[in-house]
Amino acid sequence: MTRYSRQDVLRILHLRARQLTAWEQAGLIPANEIYSFEDLAQLRTLRTLRATRITAKSIRESVEAMRKAAGMRNPLIEASAVGHGSHLAFRHSGALVDPLTQQLAFDFDAAPDRRLSVVGAAASMPGRRADVQEMFQRAVQLEEDSATIPEAAEMYRRILALQPRYAAASINLGTIHYNQREFALAEQFYRRATESDPEYALAFFDLGNVLDELKRLADAIAAYQRAIALVPQYADAHYNLALAYERQGFRRRALRHWLTYVRLDPVGPWANHAKAQAKKILSTERLAIVCRSGRLVQQAQQAG
Repeated sequence: MTRYSRQDVLRILHLRARQLTAWEQAGLIPANEIYSFEDLAQLRTLRTLRATRITAKSIRESVEAMRKAAGMRNPLIEASAVGHGSHLAFRHSGALVDPLTQQLAFDFDAAPDRRLSVVGAAASMPGRRADVQEMFQRAVQLEEDSATIPEAAEMYRRILALQPRYAAASINLGTIHYNQREFALAEQFYRRATESDPEYALAFFDLGNVLDELKRLADAIAAYQRAIALVPQYADAHYNLALAYERQGFRRRALRHWLTYVRLDPVGPWANHAKAQAKKILSTERLAIVCRSGRLVQQAQQAG
């Protein structure tokens, strides 16, 4: 059985170490140094769910409820998770299950572009769509081994030839090119994902990252802003937007997003960096800090 180190997981899924630690602390995945393919599939789903309005606590509650309601060991792998208000529902065997209310409905909107996870879902999709889902699952498996990444990329291209608006395939193909530092190609596929699904916050976040690498800060800022407009609680997008604003010299604009990031993700080295940046800006800029009622609380003096 193939095993992956912690560094392998961070590289393959394009994650930061703090995010993996946060999921472990939230009880969404066990803390490990070695991971299985099943762990990678679960983490891929969590990465996509990161770009939604659903909190880690709500994800955990929905997963635990689905385990009890359907007898599943790991719902994030055995079913397909979708946003359902402030929590998760699961597509399984052609039905949409809300485990918290235990309501069941036929699922007539299982379009691949809107899916947050594909593992184990092919059986619920008819004909060609099921074939494409199986291809996608195979491409994901190929992507986990560095030796078969070219095969994975070719599989994603075949999927997009069959279903040009398959946003998840565009994202994964874009990430392959990003990791190979082929940033122009990565931009092409990330942008394609945003066009296929204009409400896909993760696509805009990844697009912002590659535009940042291409030194196109104004465009990167616009992409991060769009991700945040879709998901105001998207902590990583606030962090990267603050960095981009600072590099453009917009320190006051950066401050807002440093403070938002600290509120959303208050523990760890990235939070410490955000706090330090906010403190530095407050110490060098004339800024009025007001409470919610509008009363003046503090004013920092202009340095120098």
